[in-house]
Amino acid sequence: MQNEHQNSKQSSDLTEAQNAASTDQTEKLPEQEAEKKPEVAVREAEMFKDQLLRKAAEFENYKRRMESEIKTLIENATERLIFELLPVLDDFDRFLKSSPEQGEHDALRKGVELISSKLNATLSKRGLAPFESSGKPFDVHYHDALLQVPRDDVPPNTVIEEVNKGYMLNDKILRHARVIVSAPTNSDQTPATPVKDEGLEA
Repeated sequence: MQNEHQNSKQSSDLTEAQNAASTDQTEKLPEQEAEKKPEVAVREAEMFKDQLLRKAAEFENYKRRMESEIKTLIENATERLIFELLPVLDDFDRFLKSSPEQGEHDALRKGVELISSKLNATLSKRGLAPFESSGKPFDVHYHDALLQVPRDDVPPNTVIEEVNKGYMLNDKILRHARVIVSAPTNSDQTPATPVKDEGLEA
């Protein structure tokens, strides 16, 4: 009987100890969670910061790409428009070369000169610039040869006449100059020889 009472008391003491331990652990959990919360917050803040930086970088790349594409579109449209205006400049040049500087149509010539000058100045602001060809060696990068004419007063493959001016747009060839080129003189060669589009041999 006494043994049963002792066993019951031991069991009761054990239960109370377990409850006390459980209570201590339960009380410690909020403290542990409170200690972990700042670490979790820091990790989450770092993660969000990294995501924000990535999105900002992606947006900047997208912005630069769109700006580049828009700039290219504008440049291509400008180049096409200026190229289509070159025949108008050719017409002005032909008129001014063929009309006398003095005469009954002097006022008309001066008016055409003024219009031509204004048009050239406007296109020059957009980067258009003619380049000189007469008297220079033939160069397939700059010239399209229309004819070869035998000449003994200039070296062979020299540009002796410029039929249409060549133009550059922002340091890029927009149109080759159409030219007539000298050829060596010999008894077998005709006075004027058409030149194929592929250019001249050196």
